[in-house]
Amino acid sequence: MHRVVTLLGPNVSMFELSVPCEVFGLDRSDLVDPWYQHRVAAAVPGSHTTPEGVRIETPYGLEEVAGADTVVIPARSFPGDPPIEVLEALRDADARGARLLSMCTGAFVLAAAGVLDGKRATTHWMWADELARCYPKVQVDPKVLYVDAGNVMTSAGTAAGIDLLLHVVRQDHGAEVANAVARRMVVPPHRDGGQAQFVDLPMPEQNGDEPLAEVLGWMLEHVGDDLRVEQLARRARMSPRTFARRFRALTGTTPHQWLLGQRILLAQRLLETTDEPVELVAQRCGFASAAGLRQHFSRVVAASPQAYRRTFRS
Repeated sequence: MHRVVTLLGPNVSMFELSVPCEVFGLDRSDLVDPWYQHRVAAAVPGSHTTPEGVRIETPYGLEEVAGADTVVIPARSFPGDPPIEVLEALRDADARGARLLSMCTGAFVLAAAGVLDGKRATTHWMWADELARCYPKVQVDPKVLYVDAGNVMTSAGTAAGIDLLLHVVRQDHGAEVANAVARRMVVPPHRDGGQAQFVDLPMPEQNGDEPLAEVLGWMLEHVGDDLRVEQLARRARMSPRTFARRFRALTGTTPHQWLLGQRILLAQRLLETTDEPVELVAQRCGFASAAGLRQHFSRVVAASPQAYRRTFRS
């Protein structure tokens, strides 16, 4: 059984603490058996009061990190200079190949431990400059929702932690299971775009219903079709230029990249749940050829379609 430990700090954010409890802590053995084993541990076991005034009691200490397969550091954990014993526990976990995840400003703890040195990482856009200034060996990317740097992964602020943990579930158990968890949490299984869509900017005025909502739904129903911006713009009753601008403002990415992401998700589901040859999967997902599917799939998923199917075909 895969053991996950969420490490509780003295100023931990309740939201970020609750996300790993929701994703890893609830019994989802009806989806995958065994599911994860999840524990909340603290540098000093006992009672802890969060800034929101909630008291949390845990009997588990840093010894849990020593046996964990995955360690999660939520936001606002150990601000300032983290305790040396926490940093040593994280270094030891990294050295033995455990997976280390940070949510929002939890990246500062991983950076202090040195496990982000030379790696790409992210944090909340408000704190990205400070992370880069304090830890110049870290390649800080403030634009993305999360970064997968192998066994060390970091996410942006608040809800981006959900994106990262669903990515972890997708890695461990496949897209179908991750999608099922997302449906139960009533969140999208994958969000395109990056933090730029959430930076403080004036919101565009909305007159009536958002016209792109209908277009997005139509695009999902026609993922395998040859969709062009001109065609989509006509459905939205906009010029192609206005459509592209509004689409990026709404989704944080271009129509082409959004559609490519949806096609990859569909390909993952088909590879997991059907025996269709890769050529037919490529056709159903809107790729011109199996070679085209393999190229994009390998870049996004870091595995070939056949290798992915062997791993996750139920």
